Amino acid sequence: MGHVMGNFDPLAVVVNWLDACRARGLDELLDFYDTAATLECGCNGPHIYRGRADLAAPPRGRDPDAFRLTNILPGDEPGSAVLEYSSYEGKPVRIFFQFAPSGKIAATLCGPLDRRSKAA
Repeated sequence: MGHVMGNFDPLAVVVNWLDACRARGLDELLDFYDTAATLECGCNGPHIYRGRADLAAPPRGRDPDAFRLTNILPGDEPGSAVLEYSSYEGKPVRIFFQFAPSGKIAATLCGPLDRRSKAA
């Protein structure tokens, strides 16, 4: 499914992360992140969330198609993955995950998915 790094498979972690999003399990979702993790979001204008408290900010809205998996693949670097899915608003999003050696998410970068250019 993906290349295994240490004792974890980044693609499997990303699938579990998406399941936690669907279930709206905030504590479970936050447990996927390293304590110093960052989330750089370009979906609604550039914003960087840093650390657990920032990441816990509640999302707005919920579309019935939210969190529908479109594509998942290994990232270009070891310990990374790319996920394409529907956002809270039901819009196509691409998110890059970079993992710490512990298997926790160290950094994420997301943005709207432009289907014409396949770029975030």
